Amino acid sequence: MNSYKLNDISVGLTESFTVSITEDMMDKFIDITGDISPIHVSSEYAQAHGFKTRVCHGMLFGSMFSTLAGVYLPGEHCLLHSVETKFSNPVFPGDTLTITGKVSEINDTFKTITIKGHITNQDGKKVCKATIQAGVRE
Repeated sequence: MNSYKLNDISVGLTESFTVSITEDMMDKFIDITGDISPIHVSSEYAQAHGFKTRVCHGMLFGSMFSTLAGVYLPGEHCLLHSVETKFSNPVFPGDTLTITGKVSEINDTFKTITIKGHITNQDGKKVCKATIQAGVRE
């Protein structure tokens, strides 16, 4: 876990990590949220609608931006304020995602940072982007 404080952070600071999406993760997300949309639950349904298999919930892989902020950038001193996400491509079980964030703004008065984030799959295709606002505790 990183421990950046506000005075350790500069515009351009970048952190990233990878995660592989599993069927088990998707099933647990369904159990937690109750989102049983058939495109997320049934491979047959997803295939009948043009996908290779069941589609990962956007909010499951989008939640990785919380990990980015809370563990990597800034890490333990983070107080997450907002995450605005835009999904651009589907994610499937077995995909390996790289979650990357880069500091684009620092507000010393309010002790906040803005992070531009994106998620790419194993083929380098962007599947999601985000603008993250985070407070940085001292």
